[in-house]
Amino acid sequence: MAIITKKIKLSTKGDTDIINITDEVLSIVSKSDLKQGSVNVFVPGATAGITTVEYEPGLVQDLKVYFEKIAPKSGTYQHNTKWGDENGYAHVRASFLGPGITVPFVNKKLQLGVWQQIIFIDFDNRPREREIIVQIIGE
Repeated sequence: MAIITKKIKLSTKGDTDIINITDEVLSIVSKSDLKQGSVNVFVPGATAGITTVEYEPGLVQDLKVYFEKIAPKSGTYQHNTKWGDENGYAHVRASFLGPGITVPFVNKKLQLGVWQQIIFIDFDNRPREREIIVQIIGE
């Protein structure tokens, strides 16, 4: 059993910027000496999240529309009252999505569905430099 930790660095636009990171995660798994196990993909921070979707323009737009319905930018947030940074909606959206996922791999191949892709979403109200932690556990 071995553990390998790497990072993916991203420059984001914020404002529900949705980025497909599947190829970067697959590259890290492929370059490792591990044949099977699990890869955990995690974003430190409270205004971003990671999930899987069928990454296509229509669904990307749908996600943006429905996150706006769930936690609208124009809503009233106690976070904004306390801190004045006007990103309370980003914290709520990130809390609903969650900061990471775990994907199994076999023979260095991610066990994703045919159309399933790993995405990172930056909900914050400004561009950011982000680091995503990719930790592989396997043999």
